[in-house]
Amino acid sequence: MTSMTPAGASPGPGDDIPAVELIGVSKRFGSNMVLDSVDLRVRKGEILVVIGPSGSGKTTLLRCLIGLVPLDDGRIEIDGECVVDLRRGHPTPSARTAEAIRRRKLGMVFQSFNLFPHRTALENVMEGPVYVRHAPRDQARADAERLLAQVGLAERRHHYPAQLSGGQQQRVAIARALAMKPEVILFDEVTSALDPELTGEVLAVMEELAEQGQTMIVVTHEMGFAREVGDRLLFMDQGRIIEQGDPRTVLDAPQQDRTRKFLSKVLHTH
Repeated sequence: MTSMTPAGASPGPGDDIPAVELIGVSKRFGSNMVLDSVDLRVRKGEILVVIGPSGSGKTTLLRCLIGLVPLDDGRIEIDGECVVDLRRGHPTPSARTAEAIRRRKLGMVFQSFNLFPHRTALENVMEGPVYVRHAPRDQARADAERLLAQVGLAERRHHYPAQLSGGQQQRVAIARALAMKPEVILFDEVTSALDPELTGEVLAVMEELAEQGQTMIVVTHEMGFAREVGDRLLFMDQGRIIEQGDPRTVLDAPQQDRTRKFLSKVLHTH
């Protein structure tokens, strides 16, 4: 694969501003507190890996960031720009402003690919730049072809999703996210539906992105990826951050009993 250089990779005067900041973020579904006053800062260029049991709030955290799930309380900033502030007495930006910031700054890759089935790989990658960023079609096509080559799919660019393996579809989804030149890419269990060989294809693309300085928040069960690629590992349970730190330290010598119990089960089944 050729080198990938993400947007925002070069240093600048705003580099001390976190890529993402959450202050007191809470979310309930009925009586279930899914996120419980979460505080989190992600620095630019950081690979944050989030692990935890099912229902711990990992996916909800990403979906609140991208705007798919509304908060009940708290503040979210993306690259220093506020997208929501529900704390008492604080002004919150309009929905249109928040959406515009998120579209400029964030990309997300989902577990289920979410590709348009009636569009080719190339057309799927072109879609956002053409219809959201209003990029010239020729430019969007050239960028899409370059990105598909970078994820190893140049020869499959005219294939429809049904003609691609799960791993290939997920790599198209990553190229589609990159086409919007996001500051931060959110990955939600992107390998959980794939068999081990296809998982390796996708993780290799993510690892190369990490090497190029792309800021990433990765929800995953892939502990090898967490150990080798992550800058920080965060363990969540019952909507709270229980433990965080250097991935190898957390995996090899967790400080919290709840983390130890979770890892003893996960590491013995992988």
